[in-house]
Amino acid sequence: MDRNRGQLSPGLIERPSSVTDQVFEELYHRVVSLEMPPGAKTSETEVATVLGVSRQPVRDAFYRLSKAGFLVIRPQRATTVSKISETAVRQARFIRTALEVETTRVACQQLTDDDLGALEDILAQQDRAVLQGDKMGFHDLDDLFHRQICERAGVGYVWRLIQEHKAHMDRVRFLSLSFASQRAYDDHRHLFEALKNRNGEEAVEQMRRHLSTILEHFPRIRAENTEYFDDED
Repeated sequence: MDRNRGQLSPGLIERPSSVTDQVFEELYHRVVSLEMPPGAKTSETEVATVLGVSRQPVRDAFYRLSKAGFLVIRPQRATTVSKISETAVRQARFIRTALEVETTRVACQQLTDDDLGALEDILAQQDRAVLQGDKMGFHDLDDLFHRQICERAGVGYVWRLIQEHKAHMDRVRFLSLSFASQRAYDDHRHLFEALKNRNGEEAVEQMRRHLSTILEHFPRIRAENTEYFDDED
């Protein structure tokens, strides 16, 4: 099957352990990267056949993806990739800002030199991803950077809460990387410097500003990709 048309390639699942997690991660990346674009049809049977797994882990992964907001499952009808909801994007941005601003305050007090070193390593990888034009790699590192701040600040549960709400936001973030990956990297660098300097107010302002950029980019992204968005908004 042609990966460029949102289809799956065989042989992606090699080990029987955590098959549901592997299927979920594979489909998550394909939806976020728009290889499986909004409105695309899929089925448990097709995915199970192509990946060489039974239908049960695929069914479980589909359920998780539907709860995350990526799939629309209707009995006796085709399962489709959800359209992007502007309302959901704005809600996710609000939730993330509320949670991550407070996390940043804690992080300024809790992060050790080792923690800061780990964050700087992620930034170095992000810099390479920008230079290489690796949008999916940059997106994954973006998530890792924010997750590590939560976990190393001792509030890893905050990231789990964020994950439950950010599906629609993820796709818009990915679309923004075609023109704004350097800015996202620069935002992370400014945030990191504030954390390193234990400047709580500056770090909070940098986090707030960083998470608000999606609202700046949204009109352009929607205008250039109207077919991906839900008309209900």
